[in-house]
Parts: sequence; C-alpha cells; structure tokens
Amino acid sequence: MVKKLVLDAMKVRAHVFISGRVTGVFFRYHIQELARKLGIRGWVRNLHEEKVEAIFEGKSEDVEKIVKFCHEGPPSARVTHVEVKWGKYTGEFQDFEIRYR
Repeated sequence: MVKKLVLDAMKVRAHVFISGRVTGVFFRYHIQELARKLGIRGWVRNLHEEKVEAIFEGKSEDVEKIVKFCHEGPPSARVTHVEVKWGKYTGEFQDFEIRYR
C-alpha cells in the first residue's frame, strides 16, 4: 500500500504527438481544460502536418489520464495514432497553455 502511494505521488513528463483529424476540432481547447482540471502543467500546439503536439507534467496518475484522453479526443476528432515519449519531470512550467507556434 505504501509503495503504491509513493508511485502515485511521482511526477512525470510525457511528450505526446497525436495524429488524425485533430486540428480544427477544438482538440487543444479540450486538452487545456482537462489539464487545468487535473493540475497538469505544460503546453499544447498544432503542427503543420495535421498533428497536435503536447508536453504534460504532473502526477503520474493524472498524466496517464490525459494521455488516455489523447487517444480518444473530443467527439469531432478522429485520432489515428498517438506517440508518447516518457521523461523526467522538470518543473519548468507554471500553468498549461495553448501555444501558437
């Protein structure tokens, strides 16, 4: 039980690339809303080739929740692929923002 509590409190970083019909469907807005609700910090932005890129930092359980959302997206999105690169938490972000390039 103690070991699980320690793992849940661990902070992680996920660098995520989402492909499919993910631009023009409020994907970034939905990610930002969920990230702020979960207390995740980082950013999200559209890429040129019909992809969305995001960096999430926070408690491992919360980052896993938002990564799971990235596989589904909002109702009008059609996610075809999600690439996740896990890394060490840096603490460099103060909030979660939408970036415009």
